[in-house]
Amino acid sequence: MTNALKKRLLDGETITASWIDTGSPEVCDIVVNAGWDVVVIDCEHGAAPLEEGLGLIRAVQAAGGEAILRVPDGSDTTLKRALDRGARSIIVPMVNTVEQAQAIARSCLYPPRGGRGYAAPIVRASHYGRWVDYARTAHNDLLLMVQCEHVDAVPHLAAIGAIEGIDMVFVGPNDLSGSIGLLEQLDHADLLSLKEQIETSARGAKIRLGTILGGGRSYSQLRDAGYQFIVGPADVGLLYAAARQARAEMLAELSPGSQADTLKRSY
Repeated sequence: MTNALKKRLLDGETITASWIDTGSPEVCDIVVNAGWDVVVIDCEHGAAPLEEGLGLIRAVQAAGGEAILRVPDGSDTTLKRALDRGARSIIVPMVNTVEQAQAIARSCLYPPRGGRGYAAPIVRASHYGRWVDYARTAHNDLLLMVQCEHVDAVPHLAAIGAIEGIDMVFVGPNDLSGSIGLLEQLDHADLLSLKEQIETSARGAKIRLGTILGGGRSYSQLRDAGYQFIVGPADVGLLYAAARQARAEMLAELSPGSQADTLKRSY
């Protein structure tokens, strides 16, 4: 196994990550160098389309980090292309049924485990053929997460998590809240009850869970609730907050009556 991130999860470590939504390789480099050794490249809601997102994996790896790719959809073509181009840790959004999850796993695994299309000797994932047994061993290296972000998925969570090839169920609380008519009401009792149902089901079936930071719970609280993978800040939010803070400090310094304003007018 060369997927260090998957090994860390299998060893029981709680993994934290940040989002990359700008689609910028420079931002990937900055975020990893700032200490976020795991980043999620978001090709569902982020600025980067799939091809550019796949290119960002190189920037993350060059900086010494581990990249997870959230693909825009779970189609066979999308998954095949992502895997061939070197994504080995993947999040698939909006997986609501066992049948959907089975099709996703099938697309990600070579025969006889699945039906992934074969081009192993010429793809980046096999180092262009240098990994000679890639087709026989790629399943060991794949970290596949599917998102539970709709109320329809909740009754099927245990069955989805038990499918061969699926390593984690990732809970998306924002879309989950929207699916029950409570968009952005992350502290609503009905949503909290639904999340508790998910967490109880996962514990009973020994399914690994991931989610995002928020909903009134900290990293440690989410960890203690059973989440082994937690995605925190996004690059967009970090940049926006820093820009707002810098501007506020500038305005405070130059506003009438400030110390800087007084000194300026004294000359």
